[in-house]
Amino acid sequence: MATTLQQNEQPLVVLASTNTIITLPDDTLLLTPATVTVSPVTGKILSVVREVLPGSSFPPNTTYNDLSPKFLLPGLVDAHVHLNEPGRTEWEGFNTGTKAAASGGVTTVIDMPLNAIPPTTTLAGFQEKLRASQGQCWVDVGFYGGVIPGNAGELLPLVEAGVRGFKGFLIDSGVDEFPAVSSKDIALAMTTLKDSPTTLMFHAEMLPPITESVGDYVQISDPPLAPKGDLFSYSTFLESRPPAFETYAIEEIVSLAELAPKLHLHIVHLSAVEAIPILRNARKEGVNITAETCFHYLGLAADDIEDGDTRHKCCPPIRSQTNQDRLWEEIVEAQGEGCIKTIVSDHSPCTPELKLLPPHLQTVDDDSLRPNMHHSDSGVDMTLPSDQTHDKSCSHASSRPELKPTDSGVVMTLASETPSPIEEQPTNPLSTTTATTCCADTTHHPNPAPQQRLLPITNTNQGDFFAAWGGISSVGLGLPILHTIATDRAAHGLPAPDLVDMVRMCSQATAQQVGLYHRKGAIKVGHDADFCVFDSEERWVLRSGEMRWKNKVSPWEGRQFVGRVRESWVRGEKVFQLGAVGGGFVRGKPRGEAIVERRTA
Repeated sequence: MATTLQQNEQPLVVLASTNTIITLPDDTLLLTPATVTVSPVTGKILSVVREVLPGSSFPPNTTYNDLSPKFLLPGLVDAHVHLNEPGRTEWEGFNTGTKAAASGGVTTVIDMPLNAIPPTTTLAGFQEKLRASQGQCWVDVGFYGGVIPGNAGELLPLVEAGVRGFKGFLIDSGVDEFPAVSSKDIALAMTTLKDSPTTLMFHAEMLPPITESVGDYVQISDPPLAPKGDLFSYSTFLESRPPAFETYAIEEIVSLAELAPKLHLHIVHLSAVEAIPILRNARKEGVNITAETCFHYLGLAADDIEDGDTRHKCCPPIRSQTNQDRLWEEIVEAQGEGCIKTIVSDHSPCTPELKLLPPHLQTVDDDSLRPNMHHSDSGVDMTLPSDQTHDKSCSHASSRPELKPTDSGVVMTLASETPSPIEEQPTNPLSTTTATTCCADTTHHPNPAPQQRLLPITNTNQGDFFAAWGGISSVGLGLPILHTIATDRAAHGLPAPDLVDMVRMCSQATAQQVGLYHRKGAIKVGHDADFCVFDSEERWVLRSGEMRWKNKVSPWEGRQFVGRVRESWVRGEKVFQLGAVGGGFVRGKPRGEAIVERRTA
């Protein structure tokens, strides 16, 4: 082996570790000592040897990295990320979103067709998004197309242009340019795509035909559809989007599956465990359907969410601890009868203003105050005019914003005024450590946050779960989240995946889901040399300054994690190293590419 390698004059990059998760020829994953040789010219893996070879085995011009005892993993593939560019770059963008991904070992992200403007529902919209991505991506980025009423004629051109799949909503998406689809629209999309190598995905929430809850739409409804409780209480919000929303939608999708028996159907961000028997039964009957769940459904529980902490709002909602435990049981069974095959972030950020955070959570970077933006969230339209004022003496529990009907629901007019001075923040009530305030000292961290200040107290509906925008920021945090909670569950004798399982669900299976497994999601000869270097022992606390997405708002702030990504490599080149200069982005400029190859599998 040494003689053969030394005769090879091509410069090499070598990564070795006593703890490497490789992919065998039959696609089985194996934790083993290994040495991986990479071509820096092609960015491909040249060889995988199941032992740690010394640096002397390679030519003198080889870049040799023995990473032992850290884990050498294939780069993660996050198949559900909202990058929001162009159009809503106040919320997120290619540069910041992919930096956050790279910092967490995610070397490929797949961008959702919304909330960018224009959305990726036409070929022209896709081309505009590609132009916006140029020169900005720190990791490789693939793209989904969208299914909306009236765009069936755009679907096959988008397949030819290289989108990895399609997504539609069975309930209001929250943005006007991406309306929900009807059963007729779903049927038309299925028949249009039935012979294409693609995945048709659904936000599976749907209003049951008879219900006492219509989610956010309750704000303009008459009794008995009004919410039964305090709008600032998470339990009220949770009850407004019951499991029936998910089960009814999934039953509708399954009922139409016969129209396209070969087409891969997929349920995004599954939350309610009541849907699992429906999906399992459909799979037993031969329906080609899978589901994903998200890090926040596996790591956060309704039982622990404080009233007014709108950082936790998302749709479908975070449910009970009992529900979470059942999700963990299902993912442990992913290799067998389980229907949840992948775990993703559903990174869906917005500006801090749109989260309507209560005062003790209202911190933003000095340069992150954004222009006011019109938006809606599941039937609620919101504007933030700067020329109105607010009586600070108003109690949030006793007053509601002015409601003005619009075509899509409600306009919520919120006031703003001059920012208040910097103030000391109380401890984050969700944290597991005492040093977790929003303005925590970052002196001992490699990437301290910019100076922060409180947003003004301007609104009577701060902490209102029904008025706040729904979405959770977490791209790049997935591996520490899963590893931390799985370690704790295993210590208590509960079902939990190991690192091999996490690689299967966050890299291998996600790459397969989007038709990229021929090059992504595996440490295997011929694949892209995408790697995640993971220290499974390091304990650390997420602080605002270590959030690399654009808006530093996340329910994960102040949480203590076990396990941390130390390095990320994209196609044979290191792009991130924790603690290095430049915020850890050692290359100095973006390395990622837009993935536009036509899907073939």
